[in-house]
Amino acid sequence: MSQWKKTIYRSVCLSLVLLVALTVLQRGLTPGQFLDLSQPKAGKLAAPMGFWEPPPETTPPPPVWDVTVSNCSANGNLSGQSWFQALEPHFQQFLLYRHCRYFPVLLNHPEKCRGDVYLLVVVKSVITQHDRREAIRRTWGREREAEGARGAVRTLFLLGTASKAEERAHYQQLLAYEDRLYGDILQWDFLDTFFNLTLKEVHFLKWLDAFCPHARFVFKGDDDVFVGPDNVLEFLADRRPDEDLFVGDVLARARPIRKKDNKYYIPTALYGKALYPPYAGGGGFLMAGGLARRLLRASEGLELYPIDDVFLGMCLQVLGVEPTAHVGFKTFGIMRNKSSPMNKEPCFFRSMLVVHKLLPAELLAMWELVHSNLTCSRKLQVL
Repeated sequence: MSQWKKTIYRSVCLSLVLLVALTVLQRGLTPGQFLDLSQPKAGKLAAPMGFWEPPPETTPPPPVWDVTVSNCSANGNLSGQSWFQALEPHFQQFLLYRHCRYFPVLLNHPEKCRGDVYLLVVVKSVITQHDRREAIRRTWGREREAEGARGAVRTLFLLGTASKAEERAHYQQLLAYEDRLYGDILQWDFLDTFFNLTLKEVHFLKWLDAFCPHARFVFKGDDDVFVGPDNVLEFLADRRPDEDLFVGDVLARARPIRKKDNKYYIPTALYGKALYPPYAGGGGFLMAGGLARRLLRASEGLELYPIDDVFLGMCLQVLGVEPTAHVGFKTFGIMRNKSSPMNKEPCFFRSMLVVHKLLPAELLAMWELVHSNLTCSRKLQVL
């Protein structure tokens, strides 16, 4: 071997020896440990990952309801103002606490939205009306899979706490037992009163955004309505979850009610405009999941309003979305004349999407009639 080849050979060998020695010193290993080619044992450093390998996948943290304490005090800036002092006490109460938007969750079921949820059915209820919830579970609120492998239909009930102090402890225990049986109640720590229905609206929108962002469509209704789930699914068959779909029994150019003896009375100090924006009756309406999440953002820029369906109309107006009227939504009854026999005619119910208003016994009876061997003289086309 020539002299220069020997020189190169010695240099390479020396470099390898120095590299091994440096590694042993840096890692505090014995020569035997350094030559051990078995898998690294617990407590030893694993070999560093090559830069060409992808980083390990990380699972995002599960969503949480981020309101854990109910710390809300009255707005003292209002009490000394003359217009405020002239209001009725229940309006004063509403305005004093209107800035309190979110409260802790008491009963929660994020697992309802595991998998592919095609239609999320949410029903406004109160703690004492367990008979209405039971009737709905046995009829139109029954969970199912939508035909055509579209996904699941899931049902939830939206509640606050009992508005009467004497009902609170007793009924809360019954509600907890009901929820253990069925696992379908969302409850928040605010009083279930008429003016707090808007709180129920914004709490659900926040819950949907956090726990059920992939639900394609949402049906929202009262616990005293009749719903035709097959008709609802048929209506949605050619709809897209990313469209501006908000459909129901729409009131256009409705005026605020100024008569003080009316349940929906609103003083001009609270709403001074002559007309409400178009809105759907709160008895029952359908919306696309994407629009529901946008409604949350719109609601956060508005002050709460004591009539929940009007408040949603205000949110739609902010988004520039017009609610769509549909003849299959009868949130004031099939006929405005409550004594009309049409309101009890099952052939009409068979063709409808939503009819308001039925008590539990009436709902169960009408459900049986509609799903019996019913013969109708003509078929209504409402879809």
